[in-house]
Amino acid sequence: MRILQTVSVKQILTETSKNNLLEKFKHNKQQLKKECDQLLFEMRKMERTRKMVSGSLKSQFDKEIDIRKEKVKLIEFQMEQLEILPLGSELHDQEVQAIIDVQVGDNWDEINNGKTIVVKDGIVTEIRER
Repeated sequence: MRILQTVSVKQILTETSKNNLLEKFKHNKQQLKKECDQLLFEMRKMERTRKMVSGSLKSQFDKEIDIRKEKVKLIEFQMEQLEILPLGSELHDQEVQAIIDVQVGDNWDEINNGKTIVVKDGIVTEIRER
């Protein structure tokens, strides 16, 4: 029988992966700022065309802008933490699904323990039993 199991993927921090992560963070931060600007633009546009924006509509715009501003703060925090981390640190990257063969007589605890895949600069360097 085959079952699906979640496998953790960890990335070893190198100079290359650190730079790639910083670029990704910067891109996401810039995208969120663009979305905030677009929401502000749309809100002002509605104020001009309708002459009066309902309170609930304005509060919805404000809520969406605040959500994005919180995400920007989180990204800034992640960037600060990334700068502090030493090279060689392991970062949780993602989780993937794997197909595991299960046979009668297999040790369930070993199967259920799961595995971790360690990646360094895009190359799998290790597969660990948890």
